Amino acid sequence: MELFKKILIANRGEIAVRIIRACRELGIKTVAVYSEADKDSLHVKLADEAVCIGPANPAQSYLNITSILSAAEITDAEAIHPGYGFLSENAQFAEACINSGIVFIGPTPENIRVGGDKAKARQILKRKGIPVVPGSDGPVKDEDSCMKVIKKIGLPVIFKASAGGGGRGMRIVNDEKEIEQAFFIAQREAIAAFGNGDLYIEKYFPKIRHIEVQILADKNGNIIHLGERDCTIQRRHQKLLEEAPSPVLNEKLRKRICEYAVKAAKALKYRNIGTFEFIVDEELNPFFIEINTRVQVEHPVTEEITNIDIIKEQIKVAKGYPLSLKQSQLKFYGHAIECRINAEDPEKFIPSPGIIEFLHLPSGPGIRVDSYLYQGCKVSPYYDSLVAKIIAKGANRQEAISRMKRALQETAIKGIQTNIPLFLNIFEHPDFIKGKFFTNFIQLMQNNT
Repeated sequence: MELFKKILIANRGEIAVRIIRACRELGIKTVAVYSEADKDSLHVKLADEAVCIGPANPAQSYLNITSILSAAEITDAEAIHPGYGFLSENAQFAEACINSGIVFIGPTPENIRVGGDKAKARQILKRKGIPVVPGSDGPVKDEDSCMKVIKKIGLPVIFKASAGGGGRGMRIVNDEKEIEQAFFIAQREAIAAFGNGDLYIEKYFPKIRHIEVQILADKNGNIIHLGERDCTIQRRHQKLLEEAPSPVLNEKLRKRICEYAVKAAKALKYRNIGTFEFIVDEELNPFFIEINTRVQVEHPVTEEITNIDIIKEQIKVAKGYPLSLKQSQLKFYGHAIECRINAEDPEKFIPSPGIIEFLHLPSGPGIRVDSYLYQGCKVSPYYDSLVAKIIAKGANRQEAISRMKRALQETAIKGIQTNIPLFLNIFEHPDFIKGKFFTNFIQLMQNNT
């Protein structure tokens, strides 16, 4: 069986560059799509072909299903890789690809639907004996239905958008007086971000670790996990730093969470790639929270400790190949950490677009950089502020931290501001070094400075 001859990448930025590199190594031609604002972007320069699909506004370009499918048709692309963000978790887009005779490199439309309906996913997995965070069995419609759930599970709680993620459509409630306002604010955010105002309620744990498990699944029903990632370092529910393996899990708990993820994937007849996310409370009790039905921003840390190219696996599985290894063959090597370098003010966290006047990215032992930056390129104000990912690998966590600090100190990006100073502060913090931190770490760190 041959691989695809040509793949269209329905994305931009560093993930588009990452996919193009994987395709080039596999001998597959690539098609880049781009907005008018991205005409000089690196993914456009690296691809074999490039098609402009509309103006800077994502709704008219990177979210325009008709334009993307037209680009695939005129370039004879056999498959589309959606990357992350944009249309990557859009079941309608996945179906439209299939109906057009184009392979969607990702999970099935039904997988995406279930993953996008967090309340439904919770119900299914709860019935399979997988622990979920106590909360509502489905969307809550008004203040009365909220009160019934809260009386049952107790305060504090958090409202979450059924169809969303990335910290949008979320509100924490510590007092019954806050319910009405929090509900409507979360609902308004959810409608604006996802076009769906359905909310569900979960028990809110003030001190948690955020743990996720990478899943690979082929069309024959073979499912394996690639271990866990610790994504606890966040700001306003947005991940900033990820590492693998988690510094807090013991081997027994690690095995248990990974087995839950595989069991969940089998229950959903999952295909291709996915991430099953959990929280772990102070007593180290794990609870399932959601599924991400796409490649994750932080996939490189898993690649570094497993020596598995996740993007290549996605492409091969989408073509019909079986997984390249069994669970028993999986081996883990060392420790990896990833920092998301954003174009933003490191103190106020407001976006910092501009022209890259000077650029020096780090290298040396154990350092990987995934980026779309080059000297003279433009960092657009229209899209996500992520401009680079720096990944450090070491024989152990201490060496990975030391290498990351060295890499961050080597990095020079002039013309925009970045959050590198924040990361340097994190790596000097004694609680981070000890691995003793929760999702409120950044907030506590900033409050104490």
